[in-house]
Amino acid sequence: MTFDPNLVLFYVSNIDNSTHFYSELLNAQPIHTEPDYAMFLLKSGLRLGLWSQNSALPAPTALGGGSELAILVPDEQAVDELFRNYQTKNFKMIQEPTPMDFGYTFVTCDPDGHRIRFFSKN
Repeated sequence: MTFDPNLVLFYVSNIDNSTHFYSELLNAQPIHTEPDYAMFLLKSGLRLGLWSQNSALPAPTALGGGSELAILVPDEQAVDELFRNYQTKNFKMIQEPTPMDFGYTFVTCDPDGHRIRFFSKN
């Protein structure tokens, strides 16, 4: 049997705050919401789910910061433009635009510490 993973779940402490954050980050509204859950459909077809850590079963044993959601953008100019845009929205930046072995990148994080890396390839 073959399969194609199509949903990433982040456990969040406040569903309303996280939904607002990701709406701003992705410039999109969720395609589905519940009192303790929201789902976004990304252009790639991947779905991003936000699930209240208080209602997820089984209960999560770890929260944000242990992994990254990486988003490829066309070029270095797009990296810089997104960085400036998110700075004006007071997003917490944990890495400024930086050249690295794999490309040019910056990292922000959501209210729960989940990392979001934007990068362009070398």
